[in-house]
Amino acid sequence: MSDFSGMEDLLQDFLQEASDLLSDVDNKLVDLEKMPDDRGLLNDIFRGFHTVKGGAGFLNATELVTLCHLTENLFDRLRNGELELTPELMDVIMAATKGVREMFGELGQMVQPQPADPDVLAALQGALSGEQPVAAPAADTAPAAHEVAPEPSATSGEPDWSLLHAAVAGQPATQAPVSELITKAEAAAGGIAVTPAAGMPAQASGQQAPASPYGRRATDRPGAQPVNARRAEERVRENTIRVDTSRLDQVLNLSGEIGLTKNRLTSLRADILAGKNDSETLHALDQAVSQLDLLVSDLQNSVMKTRMQPIGRLFQKYPRIARDLARQLGKDVELVLAGEETEVDKTMIEDLADPLIHLIRNAVDHGVEMPAERQAAGKPAKSLVRLEARQEGDHIVLIIADDGKGMSAERIRAKAIEKGLISEEEANTLDERQSLNLIFLPGFSTKTQISDVSGRGVGMDVVKTNIQKLNGSIEIRSEPGKGSVFMISLPLTLAILPVLLVLLGDQPFALPLSLVREILPIEQSRIQEVGGKETLVVRGEVLPVITLSRLLGWPREHYPEYGVFMQTAERSFILGVDSFAGRDDAVIKSLEDFRPKGVAGVTTLSNGQIVLILDMKELLTDIGQHVDIGSAVRALDFA
Repeated sequence: MSDFSGMEDLLQDFLQEASDLLSDVDNKLVDLEKMPDDRGLLNDIFRGFHTVKGGAGFLNATELVTLCHLTENLFDRLRNGELELTPELMDVIMAATKGVREMFGELGQMVQPQPADPDVLAALQGALSGEQPVAAPAADTAPAAHEVAPEPSATSGEPDWSLLHAAVAGQPATQAPVSELITKAEAAAGGIAVTPAAGMPAQASGQQAPASPYGRRATDRPGAQPVNARRAEERVRENTIRVDTSRLDQVLNLSGEIGLTKNRLTSLRADILAGKNDSETLHALDQAVSQLDLLVSDLQNSVMKTRMQPIGRLFQKYPRIARDLARQLGKDVELVLAGEETEVDKTMIEDLADPLIHLIRNAVDHGVEMPAERQAAGKPAKSLVRLEARQEGDHIVLIIADDGKGMSAERIRAKAIEKGLISEEEANTLDERQSLNLIFLPGFSTKTQISDVSGRGVGMDVVKTNIQKLNGSIEIRSEPGKGSVFMISLPLTLAILPVLLVLLGDQPFALPLSLVREILPIEQSRIQEVGGKETLVVRGEVLPVITLSRLLGWPREHYPEYGVFMQTAERSFILGVDSFAGRDDAVIKSLEDFRPKGVAGVTTLSNGQIVLILDMKELLTDIGQHVDIGSAVRALDFA
């Protein structure tokens, strides 16, 4: 039986508010470590813990109250100048906040939390008694025997962000041999976990799970109840969303205006049915329909805005993650956040959590060097990792950049050949951009020794897969000695997708407009065969021509008259189609009962016709193979 019978709503409200408070405390703790004399930060942190403790007391969560009370007392001593904030003391505080978050997970399962880790409690009590906390055991940061060596840096002085500026400006990255690769990163801090690939053991043979500096929690002991903090957190966040009341007011006002317009249309309909069809009545009808069209469009945009959330609510988890990993590895890393006010779709924020954790942890683990190595190369000892969000047109761009050692296209190709992921012949045909993209192959890793952070070669594959599920793309720029930049481009919202409607015979299909670069006529006389494949030269660039009928496995009755110049993250090509039916903003609906390969969803046109939205990335993976889209089209005919 639940320990919180009749208090479910109150508990969920507490977890929502307290989780946000704790995330804010985590960020302020990272800032406090840089500015230990900032009394304002100390007061804010103290108030945050005091608020959490008060809510826990109301819920009779005794163990949570005990942990919060000890940590609160520690902050009180710090702000009164009775204790000095050392890195070891900060480790104790961070362990305490992690324990609080774990207890939130237990509360999310509607049970009272188990006692906190005894070692953490003992460390807190010892610090309150004036004892110096024991330093946490340092991670083994020695490079593996056969690990790719870092490239020498050609920079000095302040961090060189020229690569980031070039990437944002769309300039090509400098070609040069670069260093070690980004590989696997498992989520850890903040209660976020990543499931290993199917068939992959949680720990490699001979490897042990990383031990906490302060031992195990009571729930880790045999017989204790297991806790899935992530699942509990997701259950809370998936069903709630914070909306600015001004946006709801706008929705309400538009609803009222639509109601008035509906009444006007009802009156005009009655007049027309009564035989009043003079020009003045028809003009009034035309005006009312136009007004309704504008109002519905505004209402749709307003409703979509209620789903938009500042991405800063996601970003706030990452300074703590970067800090903990950097300290574990013996590195000095600062995570710089920018564009936190940028708004994205709520469901997209949730799905971005794991990919961003992978990229940030990879930047700290692989991208940046050890302090001594950086100083020897003429760089500042402190590394900078930048996480930025910005809106560009109807897309959101996320940038993860570091000022580390960069990546080498040559070494990536060599490692991919060594692991049997590609052949030497395939490697010789790859340019620098395609070579860098090899890190997204399943099983790719430059490490020969598996650690708790990386080495299994599944991390970047997960990143690319999750980004593609959001109809997005990821691009890499890297330069030796200056660092790497990962640029993620995502649609503004997942609910509405701008599409180009094309025809294959009389059957319309929808293509994501974000992949369309140009529409051009196809003259069969200009088609050339290169290596047995049809190609077309467009402004000096040789592009393969792939007909839509071939992609779908349908018989080709005649050669297509038009071509759609399309560009995905992996390739550029001309898609041959018979004709066009216009452009539309598709409201995506998923196919519940079945989902044929190559179909992202369906949408309804203004005339009521249901059209399939094609998943081009999926269709291109097995060109020429039979794709059963015909069954989906036939199903729509009966819809």
